[in-house]
Amino acid sequence: MSSTELPFVPPANVLPKVGTVRVAEGERLRSVELPGVTLTIRSRPPAREGLPPALFVHGLGGSSQNWSALMALLDGVVDGEALDLPGFGDSPPPDDGDYSVTGHARAVIRHLDASGRGPVHLFGNSLGGAITTRVAAVRPDLVRTLTLVSPALPEIRVQRSAVPTGLLAVPGVALLFTRLTREWTAEQRVRGVMALCYGDPGRVTPEGFRNAVQEMERRLRLPYFWDAMARSARGIVNAYTLGGQQGLWRQAERVLAPTLLVYGGRDQLVGFRMAQKAARAFRDSRLVTLPDAGHVAMMEYPETVALSVRELLEEAGELGTQRARRADRADAGGDAADEEGTDESMGG
Repeated sequence: MSSTELPFVPPANVLPKVGTVRVAEGERLRSVELPGVTLTIRSRPPAREGLPPALFVHGLGGSSQNWSALMALLDGVVDGEALDLPGFGDSPPPDDGDYSVTGHARAVIRHLDASGRGPVHLFGNSLGGAITTRVAAVRPDLVRTLTLVSPALPEIRVQRSAVPTGLLAVPGVALLFTRLTREWTAEQRVRGVMALCYGDPGRVTPEGFRNAVQEMERRLRLPYFWDAMARSARGIVNAYTLGGQQGLWRQAERVLAPTLLVYGGRDQLVGFRMAQKAARAFRDSRLVTLPDAGHVAMMEYPETVALSVRELLEEAGELGTQRARRADRADAGGDAADEEGTDESMGG
């Protein structure tokens, strides 16, 4: 089950807020209008031209900011973008109110088709892992590789610590929870979320905690916050019950792209025991287990995840392709210089 109300714990180089959302150094934000949905896109200028595109998709209650640390570590390898799913981060709700896994996947596909950036290296965490699994299964032409961090794939025995998140899917529960927790401060909420989502909440710096509280306060002011949470939670539960070709495990088996699976040993929301099942389901998979990580390894251990991503791209031939392209351009430049030198010598 996915994380709930997950705040961003930013790196130390976070700048003041721009508009309503926090922007880290080197990041840019833009709004993209698509049929039926408007998405906020966070990006980093690539270290050089010609890098392959990547797209990062967050989990339930998260936002594009959840990927800032990992994106910064990969900006010399991929041309990265992270989106705010409809109703989360700085993206408004979808016009049709569809928060199902399929609805979110449709928004991702629309963005990729409209931007022309595909095929991309696709990343997903938690709910984002279920969404990107569906995207990779139904539109393999859009995906070069797939990286899943604690993907929300169906479990027969859901962990007890994940039950409260699942209960949000029950009609009326979100409203009841809102009333019961009306007196909770943003600080109390953030501490609860960090205890649930991090393997070691003590890794969060005081500055990171303050920024997370500010982000929580901002989200709680959004009139659609709880509705987006409840409907998306319901979407996950419904996706868990689908069978046949629409079942998430069946779709995992259909994924053709080389896949990196990252699981945390202290994950209280996605069972660590599901790691081996996932490794068997994805036909071209690599499994990385982090014993001390919780539900958001890309935020807790971004360096380790970045190294694993680089290894995935190396094994998939993507880094070699980049080097070959750079070598070809260098050779072309050298040939051009030789031709210019020849012309000059002939002219002289």
